Amino acid sequence: MVVESQKKDKGLLDSIKHLRLPKTDFQRLSPDVIDFYENTSNYDLLLKAKWNPIFKVFGSLVRMIFSNRIEQLNVPTQNLENGLELTNEIIKLIDSKTNEVKRTIWLRTFKSTGQVVYSGVYETCSLPNKETCIKAVFPLPNGNASVILSPKVGEKGELILDSSGQKIGDSGFYFLLRDSKGQLWTKFIKSFKDKLVVSSVNNKITATQTLTLWNLKVLKFEYDIKKHIK
Repeated sequence: MVVESQKKDKGLLDSIKHLRLPKTDFQRLSPDVIDFYENTSNYDLLLKAKWNPIFKVFGSLVRMIFSNRIEQLNVPTQNLENGLELTNEIIKLIDSKTNEVKRTIWLRTFKSTGQVVYSGVYETCSLPNKETCIKAVFPLPNGNASVILSPKVGEKGELILDSSGQKIGDSGFYFLLRDSKGQLWTKFIKSFKDKLVVSSVNNKITATQTLTLWNLKVLKFEYDIKKHIK
């Protein structure tokens, strides 16, 4: 396994066609959104955040006890109205014999501090119902957290990724943990939902990510996405 050294023109998806969208959806999907997913490393990210006050204390506790220790999922604990710049790096692990991409890692840190916000493995997966989804895997001690997002295209060409499944085998949020005896355990968190909408209006790409728990909005992220000036 080797790490691809190329810094530019690397995407979360090698091709948007890997999502296997219906032909009518694919034709409606914004070309700007396609380019972002196929050339993610060519873009700058500005993150804004808005908490539901009910959950802000919970977010602070998670970051203090959990996120800081493992350098993962360091979501901001304060509202970010003006936004903070993020680094944006796509790392590809390549099979040295076949030249096949085995893993795609998306690493994002705060530019101002270097602190890791997210470090996850991104890939497509097929559900038991044959639907193709995007899966994001975030390594944790003794396991991982995974979000499986079902894709569809909105009326204005936006890509909508939603984790609103109802049972194991659906899109949704999963924990996979290994206990002290080496046995693996899986937990599907039905009450937690993640919805991401990536859109382009007048050649300006934005993304809105909404996290909900028990149908209550916990946290809303907004991303301004700008292509590097060559």
